Amino acid sequence: MPELPDVTVYIEALEKRIRAARFEGLELGSPFLLRSIDPRPETLVGKVVRGTKRIGKRIVIELDEDLFLVIHLMIAGRLHWKPGTSRPKLPGKRGLARFDFSSGSLTLTEAGSKRRASLNLVRGESDLARLDRGGLEVLESDLEGFRRALARENHTLKRSLTDPRLFSGIGNAYSDEILHHARLSPVTWTSRLSDEETERLYRATRETLIEWTEELRREAGDDFPEKVTAFRPKMAVHGRYKQPCPVCATPVQRIAYAENETNYCPRCQTGGKLLADRALSRLLREDWPKSLEELEDLKAQRRV
Repeated sequence: MPELPDVTVYIEALEKRIRAARFEGLELGSPFLLRSIDPRPETLVGKVVRGTKRIGKRIVIELDEDLFLVIHLMIAGRLHWKPGTSRPKLPGKRGLARFDFSSGSLTLTEAGSKRRASLNLVRGESDLARLDRGGLEVLESDLEGFRRALARENHTLKRSLTDPRLFSGIGNAYSDEILHHARLSPVTWTSRLSDEETERLYRATRETLIEWTEELRREAGDDFPEKVTAFRPKMAVHGRYKQPCPVCATPVQRIAYAENETNYCPRCQTGGKLLADRALSRLLREDWPKSLEELEDLKAQRRV
């Protein structure tokens, strides 16, 4: 799922291309994309783009008369830009919508068979505010604000960081990177964090989001960002199961659940302890290795 760094770079690219342009039409490739009833799409035609911004992981395009296009890419939604007045065809099953502007066309696609991306057409700031889940903008917050958000509910660090009601714009990928940078276990309860660990997490969160936003800006350059993905070679742990940790070279481990997974370094983050994967724990029961040493012993036995 595109998260704060990815969405920020998308918005910056759109700002250069559509600000002051006229909205000329919307073509829907899927009737399930549009999640609002009023205003109707034709109401927006002819309105001028006044700006773009982010609400959580949503992309907001502001038009004249307090009208807004709000796009949530969810997991597999991606944006593509074509300049000029020649309107591209929607690409097969992946094409969900095309937004036409006087400066070019923005196409929304979604990989896979599940349709989760969404579009809301909104009238007025008050209705727009209802789409905000209320999470803290960490890059706009001081340490005390971060501490208060973290203490609102007692969850594991992984869950808290990815809860849009607590923190804005952070998802599965960057939470892995943040926790590795902070040298904290993803299953540590927020109520058990020391003041020093909380400050470490705050600084790691800011530094990770800033560094990756700058990295994605450099990657895109003056082009529209077309390589948006949750898995990047320069990431420390996310999507790097069994690959060496860049800090200590220990193989990265993971906890798989539903459609997500948590990636972590057992030496840097959990003191050498392997976190129990639910599915494998049920399968292996007492044979599930509890530490790196037990894991290495188990591998050695299998080689014999």
